[in-house]
Amino acid sequence: MAQMEGYRLPNLFTIGSYKVFFWSNENDEPIHVHIADHNPKANSTKVWITKRGRTLVCNNNSQIPSKDLRKLLVFIEANSKENGRRKENE
Repeated sequence: MAQMEGYRLPNLFTIGSYKVFFWSNENDEPIHVHIADHNPKANSTKVWITKRGRTLVCNNNSQIPSKDLRKLLVFIEANSKENGRRKENE
């Protein structure tokens, strides 16, 4: 698990130097993940995940270069859709 200011954050993926993680309680926000370069930060890039497994960048506060962000979004979508297929087959 990643750590930030005394909090342990569930790390979903590490892709190169990027950490894809989530907070366990963000109230009424849509399903989303955060992306940070190297270490999770409070104001990291936020990506919403739609019901169909597509991604929507809410903000790019981590200032991830466009080329890298596109690759990360493709990876997140592929894994989101795979998880959706597993749930349908259960």
